[in-house]
Amino acid sequence: MRSDAREAAFRIVFASLFGGDCNERFRTKIYKKAELSEEESAFAEQLVSLVFAHGEELKSRLSEKVTRFAEYRIFPVDRAIMLVALAEIFYVDEVPPVVSVSEAAALARKYSAETSANFVNGVLGGFINK
Repeated sequence: MRSDAREAAFRIVFASLFGGDCNERFRTKIYKKAELSEEESAFAEQLVSLVFAHGEELKSRLSEKVTRFAEYRIFPVDRAIMLVALAEIFYVDEVPPVVSVSEAAALARKYSAETSANFVNGVLGGFINK
């Protein structure tokens, strides 16, 4: 399921925010632990690669939308979730942006603070509701 792939990608991006060594071996271990199929692992790897390749641009876009406080003040969990979702929104054409937003909100509900799902949904919704 792509939801599991997104969750695995989120875990890797989250680890990278703290300077974790997110090399191929680490990523493969995450994919195996999540019991991803080859197709799901490839999708997760695509998302991770997009975040790593376009990280500065994605962070900049995020900072432009979150005007109440600096991007670095966003909970790291929420930041990682939104970076994965933004990579999917901007660079994965076969996934409707509304699906990316919904999946990100679900991850925030699972891994973050009580109000984070609404925050993530609102910020990402700003990207797709222009």
